[in-house]
Amino acid sequence: MEETDVDLLVVGSGAGGLTAAIVAQKYGANALVIEKTDQYGGTTATSGGGIWVPNNHLMAEHGASDSMEDALLYLRECVGDVVSGERLQSYVEQSPKMLKFLEENSDIKFVSTPYSDYFPDRPGGKTGYRTLDPVPISADELGDEFFNLRPPHPQTIFGGFTITMKEAQTVITRAKGWQMLMAKLSASYWFDIPFRMKTKRHRRLALGNALVARCLKSAFDRNIPIWRQTALEELVVENGAAKGAIVSRDGKQMRINVARGIVLAAGGFESNAQMRDANLRSPTNTEWSASNGNNTGDAITAAQAAGAGLKLMDAAWWGPAVLVPGEDRARILFAERALPGIYIVNQNGERFLNEAASYDEVGRQLYDAPVPAWIIFDSTVRAKYAVGPFLPKSAQPDFSWSAGLKEIIHKSKTLEELATSIGVSVDGLLATADKVNRFSKTGMDEDFGKGGNAYDRYYGDPGVTPNPCMAPLAKPPFYAFPIYPGDIGTKGGIDVDTNAQALRDDGQPIPGLYATGNTSASVMGRTYPGAGSTIGPAMTYGYVAARHAMGVND
Repeated sequence: MEETDVDLLVVGSGAGGLTAAIVAQKYGANALVIEKTDQYGGTTATSGGGIWVPNNHLMAEHGASDSMEDALLYLRECVGDVVSGERLQSYVEQSPKMLKFLEENSDIKFVSTPYSDYFPDRPGGKTGYRTLDPVPISADELGDEFFNLRPPHPQTIFGGFTITMKEAQTVITRAKGWQMLMAKLSASYWFDIPFRMKTKRHRRLALGNALVARCLKSAFDRNIPIWRQTALEELVVENGAAKGAIVSRDGKQMRINVARGIVLAAGGFESNAQMRDANLRSPTNTEWSASNGNNTGDAITAAQAAGAGLKLMDAAWWGPAVLVPGEDRARILFAERALPGIYIVNQNGERFLNEAASYDEVGRQLYDAPVPAWIIFDSTVRAKYAVGPFLPKSAQPDFSWSAGLKEIIHKSKTLEELATSIGVSVDGLLATADKVNRFSKTGMDEDFGKGGNAYDRYYGDPGVTPNPCMAPLAKPPFYAFPIYPGDIGTKGGIDVDTNAQALRDDGQPIPGLYATGNTSASVMGRTYPGAGSTIGPAMTYGYVAARHAMGVND
Protein backbone atom coordinates (compact mmCIF):
# COMPACT_ATOMS: atom_id res chain seq x y z
CA MET A 1 0.00 0.00 0.00
CA GLU A 2 1.31 3.44 -0.94
CA GLU A 3 2.06 5.70 2.03
CA THR A 4 2.62 9.41 2.51
CA ASP A 5 3.58 11.46 5.57
CA VAL A 6 2.10 14.78 6.72
CA ASP A 7 2.01 16.74 9.94
CA LEU A 8 -1.73 17.31 9.98
CA LEU A 9 -4.45 15.57 7.99
CA VAL A 10 -7.77 17.38 7.61
CA VAL A 11 -10.81 15.40 6.47
CA GLY A 12 -13.35 17.69 4.78
CA SER A 13 -13.05 20.90 2.78
CA GLY A 14 -15.71 23.05 4.43
CA ALA A 15 -14.87 26.19 6.38
CA GLY A 16 -14.01 24.26 9.55
CA GLY A 17 -11.53 21.96 7.86
CA LEU A 18 -9.94 24.66 5.73
CA THR A 19 -9.56 26.88 8.79
CA ALA A 20 -7.67 24.09 10.56
CA ALA A 21 -5.33 23.65 7.59
CA ILE A 22 -4.64 27.39 7.25
CA VAL A 23 -3.92 27.77 10.97
CA ALA A 24 -1.68 24.70 11.07
CA GLN A 25 0.30 25.93 8.06
CA LYS A 26 0.81 29.28 9.79
CA TYR A 27 2.56 27.41 12.61
CA GLY A 28 4.79 25.45 10.30
CA ALA A 29 2.76 22.33 9.55
CA ASN A 30 2.80 20.31 6.38
CA ALA A 31 -0.99 20.04 6.20
CA LEU A 32 -3.10 18.01 3.77
CA VAL A 33 -6.86 18.35 3.19
CA ILE A 34 -8.87 15.51 1.68
CA GLU A 35 -12.37 15.82 0.22
CA LYS A 36 -14.36 12.74 -0.76
CA THR A 37 -16.36 14.44 -3.54
CA ASP A 38 -15.20 16.20 -6.69
CA GLN A 39 -16.23 19.63 -5.33
CA TYR A 40 -14.77 21.85 -2.62
CA GLY A 41 -16.74 23.35 0.21
CA GLY A 42 -19.03 20.75 1.74
CA THR A 43 -22.15 22.06 3.45
CA THR A 44 -20.53 25.46 3.99
CA ALA A 45 -20.53 26.22 0.26
CA THR A 46 -24.30 25.76 0.03
CA SER A 47 -25.08 27.65 3.24
CA GLY A 48 -25.65 31.24 4.25
CA GLY A 49 -22.00 31.39 5.24
CA GLY A 50 -22.55 33.44 8.38
CA ILE A 51 -20.71 32.87 11.65
CA TRP A 52 -21.94 33.69 15.16
CA VAL A 53 -19.08 35.26 17.10
CA PRO A 54 -20.05 37.08 20.30
CA ASN A 55 -17.91 39.96 21.54
CA ASN A 56 -16.22 40.25 18.14
CA HIS A 57 -13.99 43.22 17.29
CA LEU A 58 -16.07 44.20 14.25
CA MET A 59 -19.07 45.22 16.36
CA ALA A 60 -17.46 48.50 17.34
CA GLU A 61 -17.69 49.76 13.75
CA HIS A 62 -21.46 49.88 14.25
CA GLY A 63 -21.42 51.35 17.73
CA ALA A 64 -22.47 48.01 19.21
CA SER A 65 -21.00 46.46 22.32
CA ASP A 66 -20.80 43.03 23.90
CA SER A 67 -18.89 41.26 26.63
CA MET A 68 -17.69 37.77 27.42
CA GLU A 69 -19.96 37.81 30.46
CA ASP A 70 -23.09 38.59 28.40
CA ALA A 71 -22.16 36.05 25.75
CA LEU A 72 -21.59 33.27 28.28
CA LEU A 73 -24.80 34.15 30.13
CA TYR A 74 -26.74 33.98 26.86
CA LEU A 75 -25.23 30.65 25.85
CA ARG A 76 -25.97 29.15 29.24
CA GLU A 77 -29.56 30.37 29.00
CA CYS A 78 -29.94 28.82 25.54
CA VAL A 79 -27.93 25.62 25.84
CA GLY A 80 -28.55 24.74 29.47
CA ASP A 81 -26.58 21.89 31.00
CA VAL A 82 -26.46 19.80 27.80
CA VAL A 83 -22.93 21.11 27.20
CA SER A 84 -20.35 21.71 29.91
CA GLY A 85 -19.75 25.21 31.16
CA GLU A 86 -16.06 24.83 30.32
CA ARG A 87 -16.84 24.16 26.67
CA LEU A 88 -19.28 27.08 26.44
CA GLN A 89 -16.65 29.34 27.97
CA SER A 90 -14.06 28.06 25.51
CA TYR A 91 -16.28 29.08 22.61
CA VAL A 92 -16.84 32.56 24.00
CA GLU A 93 -13.09 32.98 24.52
CA GLN A 94 -11.79 31.38 21.33
CA SER A 95 -14.25 32.48 18.63
CA PRO A 96 -13.18 36.17 18.68
CA LYS A 97 -9.55 35.06 18.61
CA MET A 98 -10.25 32.84 15.61
CA LEU A 99 -11.89 35.73 13.77
CA LYS A 100 -9.02 38.11 14.44
CA PHE A 101 -6.39 35.51 13.52
CA LEU A 102 -8.00 34.83 10.16
CA GLU A 103 -8.46 38.51 9.37
CA GLU A 104 -4.78 39.12 10.08
CA ASN A 105 -3.37 35.97 8.47
CA SER A 106 -5.63 35.06 5.54
CA ASP A 107 -8.03 36.37 2.90
CA ILE A 108 -11.02 35.41 5.04
CA LYS A 109 -12.97 38.60 5.79
CA PHE A 110 -16.35 39.31 7.37
CA VAL A 111 -18.65 42.23 8.13
CA SER A 112 -20.76 42.50 11.25
CA THR A 113 -24.51 42.56 10.55
CA PRO A 114 -27.58 43.81 12.43
CA TYR A 115 -28.96 40.27 12.49
CA SER A 116 -30.59 39.69 15.87
CA ASP A 117 -29.83 36.73 18.11
CA TYR A 118 -32.62 34.18 17.84
CA PHE A 119 -33.64 34.71 21.49
CA PRO A 120 -32.85 38.41 22.00
CA ASP A 121 -35.00 38.74 25.10
CA ARG A 122 -33.11 36.10 27.06
CA PRO A 123 -30.46 37.31 29.52
CA GLY A 124 -27.32 38.24 27.62
CA GLY A 125 -29.10 38.29 24.23
CA LYS A 126 -28.33 40.97 21.66
CA THR A 127 -30.37 42.51 18.87
CA GLY A 128 -27.53 42.51 16.38
CA TYR A 129 -23.87 42.32 15.31
CA ARG A 130 -22.88 38.95 16.75
CA THR A 131 -23.59 37.44 13.34
CA LEU A 132 -20.95 38.07 10.67
CA ASP A 133 -21.43 37.88 6.90
CA PRO A 134 -18.52 36.88 4.60
CA VAL A 135 -17.39 39.69 2.34
CA PRO A 136 -18.24 38.93 -1.32
CA ILE A 137 -15.34 37.90 -3.55
CA SER A 138 -14.90 37.54 -7.29
CA ALA A 139 -14.76 34.06 -8.78
CA ASP A 140 -11.71 35.31 -10.70
CA GLU A 141 -9.70 34.99 -7.47
CA LEU A 142 -9.90 31.20 -7.80
CA GLY A 143 -9.10 30.96 -11.50
CA ASP A 144 -10.21 27.66 -12.99
CA GLU A 145 -10.58 26.16 -9.51
CA PHE A 146 -13.82 28.14 -9.25
CA PHE A 147 -15.50 25.47 -11.34
CA ASN A 148 -14.61 22.92 -8.65
CA LEU A 149 -16.34 24.98 -5.96
CA ARG A 150 -19.66 23.45 -4.94
CA PRO A 151 -22.48 25.70 -6.22
CA PRO A 152 -24.76 27.46 -3.73
CA HIS A 153 -28.12 26.03 -2.77
CA PRO A 154 -30.71 26.97 -5.43
CA GLN A 155 -32.77 28.90 -2.89
CA THR A 156 -29.90 31.34 -2.20
CA ILE A 157 -29.93 32.48 -5.83
CA PHE A 158 -32.17 35.35 -6.94
CA GLY A 159 -32.64 35.26 -10.70
CA GLY A 160 -29.16 33.80 -11.10
CA PHE A 161 -27.34 36.37 -8.99
CA THR A 162 -25.96 36.06 -5.49
CA ILE A 163 -26.90 38.20 -2.53
CA THR A 164 -25.49 38.96 0.93
CA MET A 165 -27.34 38.59 4.24
CA LYS A 166 -28.12 42.29 4.52
CA GLU A 167 -29.17 42.50 0.86
CA ALA A 168 -31.44 39.50 1.35
CA GLN A 169 -33.18 41.19 4.29
CA THR A 170 -33.73 44.33 2.24
CA VAL A 171 -35.28 42.38 -0.63
CA ILE A 172 -37.35 39.95 1.47
CA THR A 173 -38.89 42.69 3.61
CA ARG A 174 -39.23 45.13 0.69
CA ALA A 175 -37.35 47.74 2.70
CA LYS A 176 -36.48 51.12 1.24
CA GLY A 177 -34.28 50.78 -1.83
CA TRP A 178 -35.05 47.11 -2.49
CA GLN A 179 -36.05 47.63 -6.12
CA MET A 180 -32.89 49.58 -6.96
CA LEU A 181 -30.80 46.94 -5.22
CA MET A 182 -32.45 44.18 -7.25
CA ALA A 183 -31.86 46.14 -10.45
CA LYS A 184 -28.17 46.62 -9.69
CA LEU A 185 -27.59 42.98 -8.79
CA SER A 186 -29.51 41.78 -11.81
CA ALA A 187 -27.51 44.06 -14.10
CA SER A 188 -24.21 42.89 -12.63
CA TYR A 189 -25.23 39.36 -13.50
CA TRP A 190 -26.85 39.69 -16.92
CA PHE A 191 -24.46 42.29 -18.36
CA ASP A 192 -21.43 40.17 -17.46
CA ILE A 193 -21.44 38.61 -20.92
CA PRO A 194 -17.96 37.01 -20.71
CA PHE A 195 -18.95 35.06 -17.59
CA ARG A 196 -22.41 34.21 -18.96
CA MET A 197 -20.60 32.50 -21.84
CA LYS A 198 -18.83 30.23 -19.32
CA THR A 199 -21.42 29.46 -16.64
CA LYS A 200 -24.84 30.32 -15.25
CA ARG A 201 -23.22 31.17 -11.93
CA HIS A 202 -22.55 34.71 -10.76
CA ARG A 203 -18.99 36.02 -10.86
CA ARG A 204 -19.71 37.79 -7.57
CA LEU A 205 -19.67 35.16 -4.83
CA ALA A 206 -21.62 35.73 -1.63
CA LEU A 207 -22.77 33.82 1.46
CA GLY A 208 -21.30 30.31 1.80
CA ASN A 209 -19.69 30.39 -1.63
CA ALA A 210 -17.84 33.56 -0.65
CA LEU A 211 -16.63 32.04 2.61
CA VAL A 212 -15.34 28.86 1.02
CA ALA A 213 -13.79 30.80 -1.87
CA ARG A 214 -11.91 32.97 0.61
CA CYS A 215 -10.77 29.88 2.51
CA LEU A 216 -9.67 28.21 -0.73
CA LYS A 217 -7.76 31.26 -1.93
CA SER A 218 -5.96 31.38 1.41
CA ALA A 219 -5.11 27.67 1.14
CA PHE A 220 -4.00 27.83 -2.49
CA ASP A 221 -1.84 30.91 -1.87
CA ARG A 222 -0.11 28.96 0.90
CA ASN A 223 0.37 25.85 -1.24
CA ILE A 224 -1.79 23.70 1.01
CA PRO A 225 -2.75 20.62 -1.04
CA ILE A 226 -6.42 19.65 -1.22
CA TRP A 227 -7.09 16.21 -2.66
CA ARG A 228 -10.56 15.86 -4.09
CA GLN A 229 -12.23 12.48 -4.62
CA THR A 230 -10.30 11.08 -1.67
CA ALA A 231 -12.45 9.27 0.88
CA LEU A 232 -11.65 8.37 4.47
CA GLU A 233 -12.03 4.64 5.03
CA GLU A 234 -10.41 3.98 8.39
CA LEU A 235 -8.46 5.68 11.15
CA VAL A 236 -5.16 4.16 12.23
CA VAL A 237 -4.79 4.10 16.02
CA GLU A 238 -1.62 2.76 17.60
CA ASN A 239 -1.01 2.59 21.35
CA GLY A 240 -4.21 4.55 21.89
CA ALA A 241 -3.23 7.50 19.67
CA ALA A 242 -4.27 8.48 16.15
CA LYS A 243 -1.32 7.88 13.83
CA GLY A 244 -2.87 8.00 10.40
CA ALA A 245 -5.71 7.12 8.08
CA ILE A 246 -6.49 4.70 5.30
CA VAL A 247 -8.06 6.56 2.38
CA SER A 248 -9.29 5.67 -1.08
CA ARG A 249 -7.89 7.75 -3.94
CA ASP A 250 -8.04 7.07 -7.66
CA GLY A 251 -9.52 3.66 -6.92
CA LYS A 252 -6.61 2.65 -4.70
CA GLN A 253 -6.09 2.48 -0.97
CA MET A 254 -3.27 4.46 0.57
CA ARG A 255 -2.11 5.23 4.07
CA ILE A 256 -1.53 8.78 5.27
CA ASN A 257 0.72 8.92 8.34
CA VAL A 258 0.45 11.92 10.63
CA ALA A 259 3.00 13.44 12.95
CA ARG A 260 0.69 15.93 14.69
CA GLY A 261 -2.85 14.72 14.25
CA ILE A 262 -6.05 14.34 12.27
CA VAL A 263 -8.90 16.86 12.20
CA LEU A 264 -12.25 15.36 11.22
CA ALA A 265 -14.43 18.04 9.63
CA ALA A 266 -16.53 16.01 7.20
CA GLY A 267 -20.06 17.04 8.12
CA GLY A 268 -22.84 15.10 9.78
CA PHE A 269 -25.01 12.12 8.83
CA GLU A 270 -28.16 13.76 7.46
CA SER A 271 -27.84 11.90 4.14
CA ASN A 272 -27.52 8.48 5.76
CA ALA A 273 -31.01 6.95 6.04
CA GLN A 274 -29.93 4.22 8.44
CA MET A 275 -28.22 6.63 10.84
CA ARG A 276 -31.23 8.98 10.72
CA ASP A 277 -33.62 6.14 11.50
CA ALA A 278 -31.44 4.97 14.36
CA ASN A 279 -30.95 8.37 15.98
CA LEU A 280 -33.37 11.12 14.93
CA ARG A 281 -36.98 11.62 15.88
CA SER A 282 -39.54 9.73 13.80
CA PRO A 283 -40.69 10.26 11.13
CA THR A 284 -37.51 11.28 9.35
CA ASN A 285 -36.36 11.25 5.76
CA THR A 286 -33.15 12.12 3.92
CA GLU A 287 -35.34 13.97 1.40
CA TRP A 288 -36.26 16.47 4.09
CA SER A 289 -32.68 17.73 4.34
CA ALA A 290 -31.44 20.81 2.50
CA SER A 291 -27.86 19.52 2.72
CA ASN A 292 -25.84 18.59 -0.34
CA GLY A 293 -26.49 14.85 -0.18
CA ASN A 294 -22.93 13.75 0.58
CA ASN A 295 -22.88 13.86 4.37
CA THR A 296 -23.25 10.22 5.31
CA GLY A 297 -21.46 10.16 8.66
CA ASP A 298 -18.27 8.49 7.39
CA ALA A 299 -15.95 10.33 9.76
CA ILE A 300 -18.27 9.79 12.72
CA THR A 301 -18.42 6.04 12.23
CA ALA A 302 -14.67 5.84 11.58
CA ALA A 303 -13.99 7.68 14.84
CA GLN A 304 -16.42 5.48 16.74
CA ALA A 305 -14.63 2.39 15.41
CA ALA A 306 -11.39 3.95 16.67
CA GLY A 307 -12.79 4.28 20.19
CA ALA A 308 -14.41 7.72 20.21
CA GLY A 309 -17.65 8.30 22.10
CA LEU A 310 -20.66 10.00 20.51
CA LYS A 311 -23.10 12.57 21.87
CA LEU A 312 -26.24 14.46 20.80
CA MET A 313 -26.94 11.96 18.04
CA ASP A 314 -30.66 12.76 18.24
CA ALA A 315 -30.07 16.43 17.38
CA ALA A 316 -30.10 18.39 14.14
CA TRP A 317 -30.15 21.96 12.86
CA TRP A 318 -33.87 21.89 12.16
CA GLY A 319 -35.92 23.91 9.72
CA PRO A 320 -39.35 23.80 8.01
CA ALA A 321 -38.73 22.08 4.68
CA VAL A 322 -40.49 22.39 1.35
CA LEU A 323 -40.12 19.50 -1.08
CA VAL A 324 -40.40 20.49 -4.73
CA PRO A 325 -40.63 17.48 -7.03
CA GLY A 326 -37.74 17.46 -9.46
CA GLU A 327 -35.33 19.27 -7.13
CA ASP A 328 -32.43 17.34 -5.62
CA ARG A 329 -32.84 18.61 -2.05
CA ALA A 330 -35.33 20.31 0.23
CA ARG A 331 -35.70 24.06 0.61
CA ILE A 332 -35.79 25.52 4.12
CA LEU A 333 -38.12 28.42 4.91
CA PHE A 334 -35.52 30.57 6.64
CA ALA A 335 -37.12 34.00 6.63
CA GLU A 336 -40.48 34.43 4.92
CA ARG A 337 -42.44 32.90 7.82
CA ALA A 338 -42.02 36.24 9.60
CA LEU A 339 -43.79 38.17 6.86
CA PRO A 340 -47.32 39.41 7.55
CA GLY A 341 -50.12 37.14 6.36
CA ILE A 342 -48.19 33.85 6.35
CA TYR A 343 -49.36 31.22 8.82
CA ILE A 344 -48.71 27.56 9.64
CA VAL A 345 -51.59 25.25 10.60
CA ASN A 346 -52.03 21.64 11.64
CA GLN A 347 -54.69 19.13 10.59
CA ASN A 348 -57.16 20.89 12.86
CA GLY A 349 -56.67 24.05 10.84
CA GLU A 350 -55.12 25.68 13.90
CA ARG A 351 -51.87 27.56 14.39
CA PHE A 352 -49.60 25.84 16.92
CA LEU A 353 -46.44 27.97 16.94
CA ASN A 354 -44.95 31.39 16.34
CA GLU A 355 -44.20 31.32 12.61
CA ALA A 356 -41.55 34.05 12.96
CA ALA A 357 -39.42 32.15 15.47
CA SER A 358 -36.07 30.83 14.29
CA TYR A 359 -36.18 28.15 11.62
CA ASP A 360 -34.64 25.70 14.10
CA GLU A 361 -37.44 26.30 16.61
CA VAL A 362 -40.15 26.04 13.95
CA GLY A 363 -38.60 22.96 12.36
CA ARG A 364 -38.46 21.20 15.71
CA GLN A 365 -42.01 22.23 16.62
CA LEU A 366 -43.37 20.78 13.40
CA TYR A 367 -43.15 17.47 15.25
CA ASP A 368 -45.88 18.81 17.55
CA ALA A 369 -48.37 18.37 14.69
CA PRO A 370 -48.97 15.46 12.36
CA VAL A 371 -46.52 15.61 9.48
CA PRO A 372 -46.91 17.50 7.22
CA ALA A 373 -48.17 20.87 8.45
CA TRP A 374 -49.38 23.54 6.03
CA ILE A 375 -48.29 27.06 5.06
CA ILE A 376 -51.38 29.20 4.42
CA PHE A 377 -51.55 32.67 2.79
CA ASP A 378 -53.85 34.83 0.66
CA SER A 379 -53.60 36.76 -2.60
CA THR A 380 -52.15 39.85 -0.87
CA VAL A 381 -49.14 37.80 0.22
CA ARG A 382 -48.98 36.12 -3.18
CA ALA A 383 -48.74 39.50 -4.88
CA LYS A 384 -46.10 41.01 -2.61
CA TYR A 385 -43.70 38.38 -1.34
CA ALA A 386 -41.69 35.31 -2.22
CA VAL A 387 -42.89 32.34 -0.17
CA GLY A 388 -40.61 29.34 -0.35
CA PRO A 389 -40.20 28.36 -4.01
CA PHE A 390 -43.01 30.71 -5.11
CA LEU A 391 -41.80 34.13 -6.27
CA PRO A 392 -44.12 37.16 -6.09
CA LYS A 393 -46.92 36.98 -8.65
CA SER A 394 -45.46 39.77 -10.75
CA ALA A 395 -42.26 37.79 -11.24
CA GLN A 396 -43.90 34.36 -11.43
CA PRO A 397 -47.60 34.34 -12.42
CA ASP A 398 -49.61 31.33 -11.36
CA PHE A 399 -49.85 30.07 -14.94
CA SER A 400 -46.04 29.94 -15.18
CA TRP A 401 -45.53 27.50 -12.32
CA SER A 402 -43.39 24.49 -13.10
CA ALA A 403 -44.86 21.00 -12.95
CA GLY A 404 -43.14 20.50 -9.58
CA LEU A 405 -44.69 23.64 -8.09
CA LYS A 406 -48.12 22.76 -9.43
CA GLU A 407 -47.81 19.40 -7.72
CA ILE A 408 -47.45 20.86 -4.23
CA ILE A 409 -49.54 24.05 -4.31
CA HIS A 410 -53.24 24.22 -3.46
CA LYS A 411 -55.24 27.25 -4.64
CA SER A 412 -58.89 27.87 -3.77
CA LYS A 413 -61.46 30.65 -4.00
CA THR A 414 -62.52 30.26 -0.38
CA LEU A 415 -60.96 29.13 2.87
CA GLU A 416 -63.58 26.40 3.10
CA GLU A 417 -62.50 25.01 -0.25
CA LEU A 418 -58.83 25.30 0.70
CA ALA A 419 -59.35 23.43 3.96
CA THR A 420 -61.14 20.62 2.13
CA SER A 421 -58.42 20.51 -0.53
CA ILE A 422 -55.59 20.05 1.97
CA GLY A 423 -57.53 17.87 4.39
CA VAL A 424 -57.71 20.12 7.43
CA SER A 425 -60.70 21.11 9.55
CA VAL A 426 -62.89 23.71 7.84
CA ASP A 427 -64.18 25.12 11.12
CA GLY A 428 -60.67 25.19 12.53
CA LEU A 429 -59.23 27.12 9.60
CA LEU A 430 -62.10 29.62 9.61
CA ALA A 431 -61.60 30.20 13.34
CA THR A 432 -57.87 30.68 12.75
CA ALA A 433 -58.57 33.28 10.06
CA ASP A 434 -60.91 35.15 12.40
CA LYS A 435 -58.21 35.21 15.07
CA VAL A 436 -55.33 36.39 12.90
CA ASN A 437 -57.54 39.04 11.31
CA ARG A 438 -58.31 40.39 14.76
CA PHE A 439 -54.69 40.14 15.92
CA SER A 440 -53.57 42.02 12.82
CA LYS A 441 -55.75 44.99 13.75
CA THR A 442 -54.49 45.18 17.32
CA GLY A 443 -50.89 44.26 16.48
CA MET A 444 -50.83 41.68 19.26
CA ASP A 445 -50.64 37.96 18.52
CA GLU A 446 -52.39 36.78 21.68
CA ASP A 447 -51.71 33.12 20.99
CA PHE A 448 -48.01 32.88 20.04
CA GLY A 449 -46.56 36.39 20.14
CA LYS A 450 -45.56 36.61 16.46
CA GLY A 451 -43.70 39.88 15.91
CA GLY A 452 -43.05 40.32 19.61
CA ASN A 453 -39.25 40.58 19.58
CA ALA A 454 -36.38 41.93 17.51
CA TYR A 455 -35.66 38.64 15.79
CA ASP A 456 -39.27 38.18 14.68
CA ARG A 457 -39.33 41.70 13.27
CA TYR A 458 -35.99 41.36 11.47
CA TYR A 459 -37.77 39.73 8.53
CA GLY A 460 -41.10 41.47 9.02
CA ASP A 461 -42.41 44.04 6.56
CA PRO A 462 -41.68 47.53 7.97
CA GLY A 463 -44.45 48.92 5.78
CA VAL A 464 -47.11 46.95 7.64
CA THR A 465 -48.45 48.31 10.94
CA PRO A 466 -49.04 47.97 13.81
CA ASN A 467 -47.24 44.59 13.66
CA PRO A 468 -44.84 44.00 10.74
CA CYS A 469 -45.36 40.23 11.08
CA MET A 470 -49.18 40.12 11.18
CA ALA A 471 -51.72 40.71 8.40
CA PRO A 472 -55.21 39.36 7.71
CA LEU A 473 -55.90 36.07 5.99
CA ALA A 474 -58.82 37.49 4.07
CA LYS A 475 -58.37 38.17 0.35
CA PRO A 476 -59.08 35.33 -2.09
CA PRO A 477 -57.79 33.28 -3.72
CA PHE A 478 -56.07 31.41 -0.92
CA TYR A 479 -52.95 29.24 -1.17
CA ALA A 480 -51.34 26.42 0.79
CA PHE A 481 -48.47 23.97 0.49
CA PRO A 482 -47.09 21.28 2.85
CA ILE A 483 -44.00 21.64 5.02
CA TYR A 484 -41.95 19.00 6.84
CA PRO A 485 -39.54 18.91 9.82
CA GLY A 486 -36.39 19.23 7.72
CA ASP A 487 -32.81 20.18 8.49
CA ILE A 488 -29.66 21.82 7.21
CA GLY A 489 -27.52 19.12 8.83
CA THR A 490 -27.24 16.94 11.91
CA LYS A 491 -25.39 18.23 14.97
CA GLY A 492 -24.57 15.10 16.91
CA GLY A 493 -21.26 13.32 16.57
CA ILE A 494 -17.91 12.80 18.21
CA ASP A 495 -17.69 13.91 21.81
CA VAL A 496 -14.87 16.47 22.16
CA ASP A 497 -13.19 18.53 24.86
CA THR A 498 -12.28 22.22 24.90
CA ASN A 499 -9.29 21.50 22.66
CA ALA A 500 -11.55 19.76 20.09
CA GLN A 501 -9.90 16.44 20.97
CA ALA A 502 -12.03 13.35 20.47
CA LEU A 503 -13.01 11.72 23.75
CA ARG A 504 -13.52 8.08 24.59
CA ASP A 505 -16.63 7.00 26.44
CA ASP A 506 -14.66 7.31 29.69
CA GLY A 507 -13.95 10.98 28.95
CA GLN A 508 -10.27 10.51 28.15
CA PRO A 509 -8.93 12.12 24.95
CA ILE A 510 -7.60 10.15 22.02
CA PRO A 511 -4.22 11.79 21.36
CA GLY A 512 -3.92 13.15 17.85
CA LEU A 513 -7.62 12.91 16.96
CA TYR A 514 -9.77 16.04 16.68
CA ALA A 515 -13.24 16.85 15.38
CA THR A 516 -15.11 20.01 14.47
CA GLY A 517 -18.27 21.16 12.72
CA ASN A 518 -21.13 18.71 12.33
CA THR A 519 -18.75 15.78 12.73
CA SER A 520 -18.54 16.70 16.41
CA ALA A 521 -21.25 17.03 19.05
CA SER A 522 -22.24 20.69 18.83
CA VAL A 523 -21.18 23.19 21.48
CA MET A 524 -24.66 24.68 20.94
CA GLY A 525 -26.32 21.58 22.34
CA ARG A 526 -29.86 21.12 21.09
CA THR A 527 -30.48 24.80 20.45
CA TYR A 528 -29.56 27.48 17.89
CA PRO A 529 -28.59 30.77 19.57
CA GLY A 530 -28.11 32.86 16.43
CA ALA A 531 -27.40 32.89 12.71
CA GLY A 532 -23.99 31.33 12.15
CA SER A 533 -24.09 28.97 15.13
CA THR A 534 -23.14 26.11 12.82
CA ILE A 535 -20.16 27.49 10.91
CA GLY A 536 -18.89 29.71 13.74
CA PRO A 537 -18.08 26.71 15.97
CA ALA A 538 -16.79 24.72 12.98
CA MET A 539 -14.19 27.39 12.26
CA THR A 540 -13.45 28.12 15.91
CA TYR A 541 -12.70 24.52 16.81
CA GLY A 542 -10.81 24.02 13.56
CA TYR A 543 -8.63 26.89 14.77
CA VAL A 544 -8.41 25.43 18.29
CA ALA A 545 -7.63 21.91 17.04
CA ALA A 546 -4.82 23.06 14.75
CA ARG A 547 -3.20 25.13 17.47
CA HIS A 548 -3.40 22.30 19.97
CA ALA A 549 -2.01 19.79 17.48
CA MET A 550 0.89 22.14 16.75
CA GLY A 551 1.57 22.74 20.44
CA VAL A 552 0.70 26.45 20.34
CA ASN A 553 -0.31 27.73 23.76
CA ASP A 554 -0.05 31.52 23.55
